[in-house]
Amino acid sequence: MPTKKALFVSGSAQGIGKAIVEKFATEGWFVGVYDIDAELARDVAAILGSDNAIGGTLDVTDPASWKAALEEFATAAGGRLDLLVNNAGILRAGRLADVDLAQHHQTIEINVNGVINGCHTAYPYLRATPGSGVINVCSASAIYGQPEIASYSASKYAVRGLTEALELEWRKEGIRVQAVWPLWVKTALLDGNVASSHETLGIRLTVEDVADQVWEMAKPRKGLLGRVPKVHTTVGLPARALSTAADLAPNVLVREVNRFITRA
Repeated sequence: MPTKKALFVSGSAQGIGKAIVEKFATEGWFVGVYDIDAELARDVAAILGSDNAIGGTLDVTDPASWKAALEEFATAAGGRLDLLVNNAGILRAGRLADVDLAQHHQTIEINVNGVINGCHTAYPYLRATPGSGVINVCSASAIYGQPEIASYSASKYAVRGLTEALELEWRKEGIRVQAVWPLWVKTALLDGNVASSHETLGIRLTVEDVADQVWEMAKPRKGLLGRVPKVHTTVGLPARALSTAADLAPNVLVREVNRFITRA
């Protein structure tokens, strides 16, 4: 078995996922670059080098695609999977009734079922790798439901709940489960998808900001007094402020703050 730790990232041919595999490869990990765009994923892996990466196709909505991708990756990584990052996701901005219903369904299929498929299929590999973990890419839109991105926000609430449930289910088996919560990040995901909260809060984060946070979360450590580390980690000051306010302020105040941010 190779000495390198092994990372698998869904949707990693570009954007946040690409930044994550690049960060971990630089730090000496063997990375799996898997994406619906298989050619682009293989190009990224080729740049990183065959000793550091493998690239291939992954349709996160298809359990069979997950099975094939993880088998291919595990073979190249010596059977280990130290970290799974469920990153693949889509966004379609617009008022609920103005967006085609099929697009809402696609958002749920990719953003929710894609994460469930990944966790379920990766579980045997995670269980067989001591000290393994999962980091799900969530969103600050799971702090309070966001108008104009309603189905996206709902999908991230689902990711939040799944993360919390699996953190408890898998803790005794030594599998850490966490979620990273960026606000708006400058990626192609936002191309043509402008919501009021983008204009109010701005797009302040880069993909490297998120990758750096994922790297910090992946480091093995215990929390205060030996307890497990926190489950949810926000990225950037605005997301941290919103999360803290949601924890401390009355729900009616949180609602009014979000109404102001989104101009609803």
